[in-house]
Amino acid sequence: MLFHLTDADRIDSPALIVFPDIIKKNIQLAIQTVGGVNRLRPHVKTHKNPQVTRLMLDAGITKFKCATIAEAEMLAKAEAPDVLLAYPLMGPKTRRFIALAAAFPKTKFSCLIDDISTARHVEEQFGEAGLRIGVYLDLNIGMNRTGIEPGQKALDLYACLHQSKVLNLLGLHAYDGHIRHTDIGERKKICDAGFEAVYQLRDRITTAGMAIPNIIAGGSPTFPIHAERKDVECSPGTFVYWDRGYQLGCPEQRFEPAACLLTRVISHPSDTIWCLDLGHKSVAAESEITKRVYLPALTEYTPISQSEEHLVLTAPATMEKKIKPGDVVFGIPWHICPTVALYERVICVENGKITGEWQNWARNRKREF
Repeated sequence: MLFHLTDADRIDSPALIVFPDIIKKNIQLAIQTVGGVNRLRPHVKTHKNPQVTRLMLDAGITKFKCATIAEAEMLAKAEAPDVLLAYPLMGPKTRRFIALAAAFPKTKFSCLIDDISTARHVEEQFGEAGLRIGVYLDLNIGMNRTGIEPGQKALDLYACLHQSKVLNLLGLHAYDGHIRHTDIGERKKICDAGFEAVYQLRDRITTAGMAIPNIIAGGSPTFPIHAERKDVECSPGTFVYWDRGYQLGCPEQRFEPAACLLTRVISHPSDTIWCLDLGHKSVAAESEITKRVYLPALTEYTPISQSEEHLVLTAPATMEKKIKPGDVVFGIPWHICPTVALYERVICVENGKITGEWQNWARNRKREF
């Protein structure tokens, strides 16, 4: 995909550009994939701004997922009806979440529990505040990051949560972000095998006389797989902007990149070396250097080094197509979510022209109500 902008001279670089028309298409494709808005719970960690949240609300989406208190606050201020904080509550974070729930009573908040001590902590804190809080039992189905394995201990903890007068037990949460095979058939095989334990736990819960639990599952790679399960809510996040990593890693998904980086050539120190103003502070740099940004118009150029404010490229001196200092270059991040967190705002472009700016409001760790 080659990006076009007629008034690029108005933008200082590096900058993060978004295309609202593509965002809207991606939202509609997500809804179509899962068969309607009722089973879609997007994760807002990717976009972090109220305007994209509003586009989702306008499309009929009412349930959301987030990872930080700031993201939860952004959703509440946008009047999102249902917000799941998919992160353990510890220390001051619990008090902040209580204050948020008290300040926005129209939003139904929930969080994750995977340990009895955490459950007692949350129960005590919310109980003292005179509030109830929705909870989902977080299951570890192979990610080995958070969650409890879906066996007897999970059933015992679920039964304990079921007895609480403060914790409103809503169901199960299972994230399988470790499944990243490019082949959808292999991805589905591993996903289905891991998810079987979730269904077994669900059946044991109902056999024990408790209500059928709601199940929230998956992220972007397994989204089309869980979308086929009619009794599961899906929570992809990256779909709204998409990125190069998932373009190549999930080729069966037809989302389009709705965000790109605008950078400029700032130096040409030798016949074979060029430098862009796209350093570590401008694009997610957790992957090796050739998997940080994809430059669709410069496929002959190879990144060879990166520092805080510079990205150095090399290409043969004999190459016909050459860039020069001052030239604008567009790039698609390999990982858009942490890239967004590096920018306080995005610049909106429609029909090749700048139409405004959106603040990445929830990139800050703490906001005020």
